[in-house]
Amino acid sequence: MMAQPDLAFDPWDPAFVADPYPAYAELRERGRVHWFEPTNQWLVPHHADVSALLRDRRLGRTYLHRFTHEEFGRTPPPPEQEPFHTLNDHGMLDLEPPDHTRIRRLVSKAFTPRTVERLKPYVEGLAGELVTALVDAGGGDLLRDVAEPLPVAVIAEMLGIPESDRAPLRPWSADICGMYELNPSGEAAEKAVRASLEFSEYLRELIAERRKNPGDDLVSGLIAAHDEDDRLTEQEMISTCVLLLNAGHEATVNSTVNGWWALFRNPGQLAALRADHSLVPRAVEELMRYDTPLQLFERWVLDEIEIDGQVIPRGAEIAMLFGSANHDPAVFTDPDRLDLTRADNPHISFSAGIHYCIGAPLARIELAASMTALLEKAPGLRLAAEPLRKPNFVIRGLEGLAVEVR
Repeated sequence: MMAQPDLAFDPWDPAFVADPYPAYAELRERGRVHWFEPTNQWLVPHHADVSALLRDRRLGRTYLHRFTHEEFGRTPPPPEQEPFHTLNDHGMLDLEPPDHTRIRRLVSKAFTPRTVERLKPYVEGLAGELVTALVDAGGGDLLRDVAEPLPVAVIAEMLGIPESDRAPLRPWSADICGMYELNPSGEAAEKAVRASLEFSEYLRELIAERRKNPGDDLVSGLIAAHDEDDRLTEQEMISTCVLLLNAGHEATVNSTVNGWWALFRNPGQLAALRADHSLVPRAVEELMRYDTPLQLFERWVLDEIEIDGQVIPRGAEIAMLFGSANHDPAVFTDPDRLDLTRADNPHISFSAGIHYCIGAPLARIELAASMTALLEKAPGLRLAAEPLRKPNFVIRGLEGLAVEVR
């Protein structure tokens, strides 16, 4: 298997991470699938292929429901990483049917349109409070002061995590998510294992407390599931809570700061948004497309597939490039232009198929709430300093976003 010469894809190059979109354009021009030797993955850059593969049941987030590591031609993870993999592998994002179906069916009860709509006043109220504090201070770090606390508080509220216990949630999440980067370092693995152990222990204690004193929260609801088909093991419950916390805020946090950084770089679009707040729903979708918070999503090939004449065998791994798919000119007119009036916007930032983001409606409410609050309460919001981009490629975000309020 030959690596393609001079492949315009280098997820460890700061220049590429700063702006991967020109390289994606080159990948799309050069073909529909590319072998990438450093990670032993097939890169898929086109929207049509990514969209189809997300729905293709010959691919899976795991293979362990059908094969052992050895049967699949893979080396088991090192024993010292076991706490991370136990936590990660029992969450529904990394499970396939029937376990995925059982857990998602139960969790989805907390994310029905009616349930999410009931959260809207709480989300909007909290967004308003956070933005008011930012305005009163004359500015600050949009990441630390608004983007992070809003979704973390919302998902913690849903799970029933007391306010006094919430401080470690974001650091735990960040350390666990470090393992989702390509070829994570030994140091990243150690941090993820430590966070997995600490987070799991905390949730084990919280679940024990909720068994004795149930509340009106998601953890209590998971415990109370009496249908034998739906019942979760304690590990599944812990993994589900961690997944909901991680997935429930990482994309929202990064979409918020990536989005405002894009708006500051496109003052004409920001002016249009300030003049017409009814653009907010479309702006949320367009900003998620324009600078995608999750750039790459992996799937295992469970049964041989073929892409553009290239046979991809069972045991291979496919890396679907969401950021590239969201800039595919075959689907999006003038894709590298930020257009807050874009009406036809089938971006795949929330994935698709059975693993479509269960929290997408909540994320949209959170993003719209913080954007509206900033437009209304801080109409003179401006950039105070050039932001530093995080070195991560897969989960795309900023180290911070310093702003001033006139």
